[in-house]
Amino acid sequence: MAVQKYHLHDGKGGAALAVRITPRARKNEIVEVQNDGTVRIRLTASAVEDIANPALIAFLAEVLEIPPANLEIVAGKAGKDKLISILDMDAEMVHKRILSHLEQ
Repeated sequence: MAVQKYHLHDGKGGAALAVRITPRARKNEIVEVQNDGTVRIRLTASAVEDIANPALIAFLAEVLEIPPANLEIVAGKAGKDKLISILDMDAEMVHKRILSHLEQ
């Protein structure tokens, strides 16, 4: 798989990350980075909002090596396309950690 650079956005307190989730997968994993910069993630959790969203936050916290409290879904809570706010981490570091996870 070709490693692709994608666009993250720095904000006042961190970065923003666009994700598209696929629920009910065999394992939690980052699948790819799409051309538009969206990170595709498969989750074992079902698509129910109160199950999938906490699972997404927990998985991203593990991948990014930050506390779950530093992550917040700011758009798309009920859909598969979401915007995640990442506090206290710049876009460059988010990019590095996602690419590192993809290479595993």
